[in-house]
Amino acid sequence: MKKIIQIEPWINNLELEELKKVVKSTFVTEAELNKEFEERTTIYTESKYATTICNGTCALFCCLKVLNIGPGDEVIVPNMTFIATATAVILTGAKVRLVDVNPISGCIDPLNLLNAINYKTKAIIPVHLYGISCDMDEIISIAKKNNIHIIEDAAQGVGVKYKNKHVGTLGELGVLSYYGNKTITTGEGGIVLTNNRKLSKKIYMLKNHGREKKGTFLHETIGWNFSFTEMQAALGIAQMKKLDEIISIKDEIFNFYKDNICNKKLFMRPVPISTTHPVHWFSNIHCPNSKILALYLAKENIPTRRLFYPLNQQPCFKKEDYIVNLNDNFPGTEFAYGKILSLPSSVLLNLEQREFIVNILNKF
Repeated sequence: MKKIIQIEPWINNLELEELKKVVKSTFVTEAELNKEFEERTTIYTESKYATTICNGTCALFCCLKVLNIGPGDEVIVPNMTFIATATAVILTGAKVRLVDVNPISGCIDPLNLLNAINYKTKAIIPVHLYGISCDMDEIISIAKKNNIHIIEDAAQGVGVKYKNKHVGTLGELGVLSYYGNKTITTGEGGIVLTNNRKLSKKIYMLKNHGREKKGTFLHETIGWNFSFTEMQAALGIAQMKKLDEIISIKDEIFNFYKDNICNKKLFMRPVPISTTHPVHWFSNIHCPNSKILALYLAKENIPTRRLFYPLNQQPCFKKEDYIVNLNDNFPGTEFAYGKILSLPSSVLLNLEQREFIVNILNKF
């Protein structure tokens, strides 16, 4: 049997053909393919503007900067997320205030969010964790009442819909990621979505050394070089051509696990809103002790991963004051981290591999 890989990109001749266009053109920095990738993204997400950025972390940083968030401000971040959600805030000089998550979905809990807001709060970063959308109606309502910004971290949310709207388009700004293990990939890369023309222009200038156009040495504002490349765009175009099929296969893998694993309690999850469509970036299960199950599966050469390590427990935050409420209790996060396990979820996972994984799980 072919070695089981936890998750991997689907790369074939389609990507190669797009990359050949770059080689033939000799334009390797942002050019026509970058424009095409941005346009494809706006069409797919129904966002008015999409701006490519070198990676998702820098994309989040740019979103915070164009909203003038910096020293003296606080940004609310869920305690269960990849560390970049927090470090992008820290890079601006602002402080992070953590909030607990729903123990079943791992997404930000609106009730905890409401209790975390104070006069320093300038923004909320809801994270659509593992392809499950946050409760955006509640979050938007809270943000409006308190006059605070919403930046959606939809890094794991390509293809995810909330009430028929693509995640990342519901707040003022949203970020998608195309890291190597994401639903589609450009190797490294991210994109900022917005329906606000002024914010889109500011995002572009921030990533282009503070200029409205390339090829000039006049810089209207301070900016940095967070540019994309034509090679990344070429990969992205090919991946987007496969996106519907990738999502379909991801659903198929999740449903195979759900239908064939004997213990149905392993698939505890919130009942999704009828018009909400998750994308199973990873197929996750709940179990009494994810660590024990992970070790059991590892003995059978079945790779797994636990959820992101809780931010309040990260060693890098222990001796600094980047996080204002490290010592709070986060029972939802503790439950999710202790009991949720990600199964192999590669789009290239074949039927024989799926059946083997299910048989081992059922023995456990």
